[in-house]
Amino acid sequence: MIHVLIADDQDLVREGLRMMIEAEPDIRVVAEAATGAAAVAATRQHVPDLVLMDVRMPEIDGIEATRQLVKGGSPSRILMLTTFDLDEYVYQALKAGASGFLLKDARREQLVTAVRTVAAGDQLLAPSITRRLIEDYCARPNPTESARPPHGLSQRELDVIQRIARGMTNAEIASDLFLAETTVKSHVARVLTKLGLRDRVQVVVYAYETGLSRPGTS
Repeated sequence: MIHVLIADDQDLVREGLRMMIEAEPDIRVVAEAATGAAAVAATRQHVPDLVLMDVRMPEIDGIEATRQLVKGGSPSRILMLTTFDLDEYVYQALKAGASGFLLKDARREQLVTAVRTVAAGDQLLAPSITRRLIEDYCARPNPTESARPPHGLSQRELDVIQRIARGMTNAEIASDLFLAETTVKSHVARVLTKLGLRDRVQVVVYAYETGLSRPGTS
């Protein structure tokens, strides 16, 4: 059973999300919150598998709520809810520790798939969100020496990071590098551990921030 917390300041949005989610036999809403502060408190109390977090909420917004939960060591994964796929806070939310984005007008099947995907530990980045990430990177100065990747990463791990940043799945990485998929999974796990990252989404952010991946590279 996947336990979900819904955080949104609009009653109708929360009600609609709850109805769509609880139509599935393996997903249950354990709590709701109407503000960012309430979302933090409720998440710490109920420890859901996943939080559907609205970006814009009273008191503290969804980004700050996400940041507080991640820094506090919460194991709950966070799926951000946004009205527009080019929300100006996308990059900030990913850096704060969100595991993906979902548009509020998503169909029920898209919502359910997103919940299952993120709860299982995978990333959820729509192509438009990935483009936003790259555009943000392009607007930034070139990484400095201090932003270069730390020592301790093997060449193979760097290869895996670069391919994750391109949006490749483990199966695609395995094929590209002529490795077994289980070997790729092991490399990904070691990368997350060495860099202290939560998931593949943060690997993408890391890759662009450090210059390991650049727009237009293949």
